[in-house]
This record gives sequence, structure tokens and C-alpha cells, in this order.
Amino acid sequence: MKELEDAFGQALYDCLQGLGVCEVIIERDDGYIDLDIGMAKYFAESKDWEPYYREAMKYAKGRILDIGCGAGRHSLYLQDMGFEVVGIDISPKAIETCKIRGLIDGKVVSIGKISAELGQFDTILMLGNNFGLFGSYKGSKTLLKRFHTITNNHARIIAETNDVYKTTNPFHLEYQEFNRRRNRMPGQLRIRARYKKYATTWFNYLMVSKPEIEDIINGTGWKINHFIDSDSSCYIAIIEK
Repeated sequence: MKELEDAFGQALYDCLQGLGVCEVIIERDDGYIDLDIGMAKYFAESKDWEPYYREAMKYAKGRILDIGCGAGRHSLYLQDMGFEVVGIDISPKAIETCKIRGLIDGKVVSIGKISAELGQFDTILMLGNNFGLFGSYKGSKTLLKRFHTITNNHARIIAETNDVYKTTNPFHLEYQEFNRRRNRMPGQLRIRARYKKYATTWFNYLMVSKPEIEDIINGTGWKINHFIDSDSSCYIAIIEK
């Protein structure tokens, strides 16, 4: 990732330095724009997390891979609990932020570059809607099969996503129809993040309903154990071998 593409990581780093609000704009390929949840949330202590995050942490075990670790809120919590955690992110500034905050093992690695070189894991963490990083239906199945090879017996994936069908926003409903016309999953977004003069490249980001995630998991060597619901359209899937 080039320096000027690291919009999200730069915003996290600036927030760590106390440089104002540091708001990131998310731009969709139909022209729709929205603000990210706010950088401060990525630094939140566990006591300030939504209850379903605290519930999900109870399922972490063994050696943990935190995919898209951001500012390290989940990695650092689990590290403090005594777990061995490897935090990865495509953003160099995000990993720099994590290390400043005390993460022992942080690496600049994209989800598509995950391999056996990282070692074997007992838990893969994909919170903060990071199931979306799979990008597409096919990409999800491919990477889940790869994750099967880098995890130990009885491993689990703790993954958060968003049920895009639980909306009344006419622009989101229109986008779902737009996706159907181009043979994409309704919740397959094409987005980029912008911050000050920084802008990521366009990338796919997948949000799915519970029936869709069950379909995706089928045939990958994994199975859904159960779901943890939130007060919103977001939910967490506990996925096991």
C-alpha cells in the first residue's frame, strides 16, 4: 500500500496523536457517501464495547490471528488476557499504531496474503464487520478453505458481518437491486475510504445475512456453531471446524 492510499491507517494514527476528530469518509461506487463509525471507537476499552463483542471474546482460545486489527482494540485486550495474538492489517499506519499501543506481534499483511508462514492458529478473529474483507462469495469460500489449512483441530473463526436486508434506506435498497442486475450479491459493496488527502484504492466488501453466510460456509470444512446478535443489523458468527 502506497502512503497516500493509507487513509484509514493515517486517520487512526492521527487519532492516537490527538489530532482532532479524524473522520473517515466511506465512498460507494454508486456515489453514496457516509462517515465511518468514528476513529475513537477503534480505541475503545472493553468496558465501553457493545455487549455482543464482550460475549464473543469468551470464545477466543489458543493462538489467535486478528485479521484487520486496526488500532488493536481486540488484539490488545486478548494479549492482556495472556493469549498469543498476531494482529495483521493491510495498513502500515494501522500496524504502527498497534505497536505504539503495545501490540507485540503486528504485521502488514492483507487477507489475501495469509499463508502458513504466519504459523498455525486456534482462533481467527474477524470483528468490526471484517467478514466483509472476504470481498465476494467466491473469495469467501476460497479463503475459508485456506484458513482451514492454517488452523489446528477444533479451531474457530469469530466473524462479524451486517445483514444488509435490515434497512429501510432507499439508497441502500436501490444499491442492492443495482448489484443483482450486475450478478453480484446484494451486500457486495464496492467502496473506498477517504481521509484528508488520503484515499484507498477501490475494493470489494461483503456483507451477508445469516442464510447467506451459512451457504458460504457450506463445503469449506467449517460449520456455524451459533450467532451472537446485537441491537442493530450487525451480528457475530461463531464458526468451527
